[in-house]
Amino acid sequence: MSTESPSRPREVVHEVAQRLRAEEEEYADGKPRPLGGYATLLSGYATGVGALAWAIRRRGALPERIPAGDLALLTVATHKLSRLVAKDSVTAIVRAPFTRFEESIGEGEVNEEVRGTGVRHAAGELLTCPFCLGQWIATGFVGAYVLAPRATRAVASVFAILAGSDALQFAYAALRKAES
Repeated sequence: MSTESPSRPREVVHEVAQRLRAEEEEYADGKPRPLGGYATLLSGYATGVGALAWAIRRRGALPERIPAGDLALLTVATHKLSRLVAKDSVTAIVRAPFTRFEESIGEGEVNEEVRGTGVRHAAGELLTCPFCLGQWIATGFVGAYVLAPRATRAVASVFAILAGSDALQFAYAALRKAES
């Protein structure tokens, strides 16, 4: 029995790891970028999408299309929920392990600095970016809509109504300011 065989896989793994580190360093250009953390988050997202696709296929629930009214509802709800998760003062408890408070920016929102390295840093970037979160939230809404459309419409309606209320609050504040 040869002793080369067990070490060869280790050499291959070591070589692949070195190449990945070199690619990460070249990509980052001297700035810390958590590519491994991003890969972990993307793996989690892909796993979730796969599980959702499996559940949808198993139920045979994929609709031919989503009606325009439901698309509009899910769009507004996705916008509002991603903003709530990424910027709301009260949801800071969700972001706190990954961020550091910087400043209040008005209307119950905050700016935060991402902290940590690796997956922690990557998760912080995701959780503080409403644009980044939008993809994840939209995927959840569409998956939930396909599996349970009535319940998803009800939940999405809450966030859409809240977004409409926000718009009215801003309009009211602008009118008050114009009066003075």
